[in-house]
Amino acid sequence: MSLPQPCPTTPSPAEPLDLAAAAALEGVRGANPLVGAVISGPDGAVLAVGHHRGRGAPHAEADALTRWRAARAQDRALAAVDPAACTMHVTLEPCDHTGTTGPCSLAILDAGLGAVRYAVADATGAEGGGAARLARAGVRVTGPTGHAASAALTDRWRHVRDAGRPWVTAHLAQSLDGQAAAADGTSRWITGPASRAHAHEVRARVDAIVVGTGTVAADDPRLTARDAVGADLTVQPVPVIQGRRDLPAGAALADRADLIHVRSHDPHAVLATLAAHPGPWPHGGSRPGHLLIEGGPHVLGAWLAAGLVDEVFAYTAPLLLGPGLPAVAGLPVGTLAEGLRWAPDPSEGGPVRTLGDDVLFHLAPTAKD
Repeated sequence: MSLPQPCPTTPSPAEPLDLAAAAALEGVRGANPLVGAVISGPDGAVLAVGHHRGRGAPHAEADALTRWRAARAQDRALAAVDPAACTMHVTLEPCDHTGTTGPCSLAILDAGLGAVRYAVADATGAEGGGAARLARAGVRVTGPTGHAASAALTDRWRHVRDAGRPWVTAHLAQSLDGQAAAADGTSRWITGPASRAHAHEVRARVDAIVVGTGTVAADDPRLTARDAVGADLTVQPVPVIQGRRDLPAGAALADRADLIHVRSHDPHAVLATLAAHPGPWPHGGSRPGHLLIEGGPHVLGAWLAAGLVDEVFAYTAPLLLGPGLPAVAGLPVGTLAEGLRWAPDPSEGGPVRTLGDDVLFHLAPTAKD
């Protein structure tokens, strides 16, 4: 996102929280919520827009403040605007704790902003409380406002947090007719390099990757996150094997000291094992915040049937395989009305993108009709 333009002389016609919600969708879903922030001047003009790019990155408020300061350094008229006359509009209540980044409440106080308006409260445990600190310090605080678009940004994240489990992403690499492999079992590579590069970007943000024993036997994966030239990244997800069979002799994963093997086909057993793991996990913390399910088809089917998948990345190649092996198997669907329906997810570049010759569908669960 480009730096904001110099301070306008007339108020922006847009509702600042609408702008903040739109900016939030540029981020990625996962262990942290999608959040956007806007700083407006005393006349309502938009001075800066920020968003959270994912776990470990500056929060939306800090991003907006950085952009605001950069713009003030370049424009005298903007620098002359009194910070106490400015307002921070944010889709989620500013945090008041120190994690991988500092408290947004203190960042706002340090900047001297006079007012904060937030859409959705986050008053659970140590992750809430920012509004109260700001109000005690004399900041004019308004919220929660009940802004619908802001609430929609975090509804799934709040559900996952309240359930006490990781955010779960499912990965599908398939042909146009929904096959993960040809009839003889060959599957490398159905999708092209651009799809595989994006898949590694997703791997890099998760704490653990789940595959079944069948995938280990058929593909001997390493389950590492790699950069554009194929080198392993410094921080790696934990490999998790789901299934009762032993790993084949000489399997690449057998050398991983951090390997977790859950001898069950039940996704709930996997979640229980991960919850009991002492950590720390690759991205910090005592529990995994983000889990990636890469299959094979029966593992994917089990997690989908259990209602434990929060988003799907479906990489679809312009390829027809006929009587191949399906990308998802074992779903308890006997008629159309029993199908698991999904909706487009507008975050992270939109619900439909082209990656080389492939098409990526980013999908979210939705209620049945």
